Amino acid sequence: MFSTFPDGVPGLGLVILRFVLAGVLAIGILASLRDRHDWNIVTATFVILVFISGLFIVTGYRTRLAAIAAMVAIVGGLIVVTSTHGCEILDTRKTEVLGIMIALAVACLGPGAFSLDSRLFGRREIVIPKSSQNN
Repeated sequence: MFSTFPDGVPGLGLVILRFVLAGVLAIGILASLRDRHDWNIVTATFVILVFISGLFIVTGYRTRLAAIAAMVAIVGGLIVVTSTHGCEILDTRKTEVLGIMIALAVACLGPGAFSLDSRLFGRREIVIPKSSQNN
């Protein structure tokens, strides 16, 4: 996907958005670890997916893919909680919707200039050599 990697105030806003999303995911993981007596393989899969995507989001590595993975995990947790109780990724429905919306915003906006993605795939200077033709 095309990304402009904005810096300055917009880049700082994206860093804040990434850290808020990672914080929401971390709080959800800590709550899940506390209540792990209800865990099954599906819950463990969602928690691992949320952990890895949160780690990628906070560092800004493969940010869009990580944000989509976080959305999938939260939505999957919502579906599983609705059908069989015991797989809450985040505390309440409001928190889950908030996490989904922030992840959607991060997926749409990209990582920003203050991320590993910008270091690996960011702006490049293209030098076009002068033509050696004699006119």
